[in-house]
Amino acid sequence: MNQTEWDSHYQTHAAGRTPHALISWAVQTFDLKPGRALDLACGSGRNALWLAWLGWEVTAVDRSPEAMRRLNDEASRRNLHVNAETADLETAGFTIQPAYWDLIVCCLYLQRDLFEPIKRGVKPGGSIIAAVLVSEQEKPFRAAPGELRSYFTDWEILHFTESADTAEVVVRKPVTSPAA
Repeated sequence: MNQTEWDSHYQTHAAGRTPHALISWAVQTFDLKPGRALDLACGSGRNALWLAWLGWEVTAVDRSPEAMRRLNDEASRRNLHVNAETADLETAGFTIQPAYWDLIVCCLYLQRDLFEPIKRGVKPGGSIIAAVLVSEQEKPFRAAPGELRSYFTDWEILHFTESADTAEVVVRKPVTSPAA
């Protein structure tokens, strides 16, 4: 979708009350303690709002100004603080600070050149939760089977699952390694 279509979409779609199932499961299962969280391509902000409700200091990024306006309104209505930033990740409109984040979330968005900055952005001992759509046929915003896991071969893989249409991973950055 182009920018106008995304903004139109978010004019009629409010932030949901529940986060992506992988995020709620991972945070609880792996006992991820609140810290700084970055939600990339956050859309309506359901994951960001849930993390903020749990006490995380959340920055949420999406290219739709309408989505960010609505996220700010919803966060305010719920008395939550979310730093919502409008930025186009595809044009490097947002810089992921190195070794700054305790958690980076990226669900249902695939931008291959973003994985290295995401990995560098997580503090040692921090985590990444990612979910992508999968396709056997090459498509720009769908991962090939096994592709998501391949980005994290040097990380502790806490959880990985893949079906015919989605792949999910929860990983932890090694504490002893300065590598991405």
